[in-house]
This record gives sequence, C-alpha cells and structure tokens, in this order.
Amino acid sequence: MTSSILVTGGAGYIGSHTCLCLLETGYSVIVIDNLSNSSIESLNRVQNITGKPLDFIQGDVRDETLLNEIFKKYSIDAVIHFAGLKSVGESIVKPIEYYDNNLHNTLTLCRAMTRARIKKLVFSSSATVYGDPKGKAANEQFPVGGITNPYGTSKLMLEQILTDIYRSDNEWNIALLRYFNPVGAHASGLIGEDPNGIPNNLMPYISQVAVGLRPYLSVYGNDYSTPDGTGVRDYIHVMDLAKGHVAALKWLTTNPGIRAINLGTGVGYSVLDILHAFEKACGKSLPYKIVERRAGDVAICYSDSSLAKELLGWQAQYNLDDMCKDAWHWQVNNPKGYKG
Repeated sequence: MTSSILVTGGAGYIGSHTCLCLLETGYSVIVIDNLSNSSIESLNRVQNITGKPLDFIQGDVRDETLLNEIFKKYSIDAVIHFAGLKSVGESIVKPIEYYDNNLHNTLTLCRAMTRARIKKLVFSSSATVYGDPKGKAANEQFPVGGITNPYGTSKLMLEQILTDIYRSDNEWNIALLRYFNPVGAHASGLIGEDPNGIPNNLMPYISQVAVGLRPYLSVYGNDYSTPDGTGVRDYIHVMDLAKGHVAALKWLTTNPGIRAINLGTGVGYSVLDILHAFEKACGKSLPYKIVERRAGDVAICYSDSSLAKELLGWQAQYNLDDMCKDAWHWQVNNPKGYKG
C-alpha cells in the first residue's frame, strides 16, 4: 500500500524538491502551504516533471481546524515539516514574527498529529543551532546554543520541544534534520529557489547578478579569520537535501526514537569561492562590493555529516560545480522565478 506523506511548506524551495523526490520514490503526497513565500507553480511543475499528481491545500499550519480536517480526510502515515520563516537576517529585525510563526505552527501541528495518532515526523532544523562552531566541523555531539539570531533560536527551541514530546510519549518517531546551506536546483531547470524581494541567501543573489536583475553582489565583510577573509559555509545541493529527507523518512519506519542528524557535505567554501565557481558556470565575471559585516553571521560553519551516512545510508553526491551549474540553469530559464 502506498504511504501518504503530509508536507508542510511543500511549495517552498526545499519542500518542492522534496515533494518531487517523494513522488519519484512512490509516496503519495499532500501539501499544505500558505504561499506567503512560495508559489503554487512550483508544485504544478513538480507534477509535470514526475508525471504524478499530488494534493494541495492552501492554508496556514497554525490553523488547527484545517489540520484536523486534513488528517480526517487523508490516511496520512508521516509528516515532513518545512513550514516556517527562515531568514537569519530578517529574524533579527522581526523576532516576534519568527517566534510566533515557527513555534506556534509546530505546536499546532503536533497537537493535531497527536489527536490523529500520527506520530512520525521529519523536522526541518538547521545548522544555526550550533551557534559559532569556532572553525571546527560540527557533528551532532557538538554543543548547541550560543545562537546569534532568533531564527536559529526558534529551531533549537523546537528541537527541545520535540524532545520533550518524545519523552512524554515514546510512540513518537522524530528525525531532527540539521542542514547546512541549500543551493542549486533540479537539473531540469523547472524548479529552483525563488525568493521574494532581495534574496537573503548567497546563491540566489549571485544568480540574480548574473542574469542582470541586480547590479552587483554585496559581500558582507572580508576581515574574518578565513583564507580570503570572507565567511565560509557548507553548501549542499537541494536535491541531495531532498533525498536526505526521503532517507530519513524510511529510516524512521524501523528506528523508533528521536535523533538529530546533520545533512551537509562536510566541505566549507567561502563567499568568494562560490562567486568564482558561479562565474565559471555562467561564463562571465560578476561584480561585487565589500560591505560591512551582517549581524548574526559567524566566520566559519561546516558539517561533519558522517552520522547520516551511518544511519541513513545517505551522503551528498553533488559538488560545487554541479550546484552552480544547476542554479544558473534554473535562473537563466526563469529570470523572474515563477513569475515569468
């Protein structure tokens, strides 16, 4: 019998790519998304790529009545929870909105899941829970906390909440996926990252400079203790990340409990490394300016993701050239994202 998966925030960047992988793996997919930072067009294209249908409900995960209706209508086996606000920089300016959205929607979801007796959850956490790893590869035993922004704090708070839920009821099976910096797009160029307004993340910003939508890249600081002075991060191809969610879902069916698992490549690249790799992908040099450091940024953050290989049989397959090539393919075919 086909397993049915509810994907919250499934029309977003990571959500849409994960829906694609779920459909290709043979799952039945139901998506709830309020479309506040996403487009229904992403799901239309997912269905076109896979040749398989999914069910879409437009709504907010904080709407408990709607969630109860969804769980009554569909025979759902598990939930992958992406829905939430996700910008580090914006969270510093709008902490109230971030705590309200990210905490409220997860608590509401867990209440509805408890009522429906669905207790298998893959949670979208973040490498930001490690705070400042001080240049070391962060593994799951690395201390958490010391976080520099409300977005990361909301993710750590939710990890604790979900841990407490599990401790109160061991029937829950929960994977806390701590992922690093998702980039790239599906190889078809039909789905990819489509931020509202000015991009908060590096790769879509570079992409928009390359396609002529922005005059130059702003590099936030070049005086960090890194090889070229710019911040170093672990960038992971979004398709690797999507496959990691499917692997975690399969793992949960035979491994009860709660576990935090990193999803990254284990390799750190600087801002200028990414810029130069993207120049290679698009075939032209791209202008940039050094500006002041951004509040909440750390110098270096990259993963030790060996636990994911051990437990899930998963590891990243795509390299930096693949990430840039696929991001450029998406951008050049969709210069204005899903809007045209």
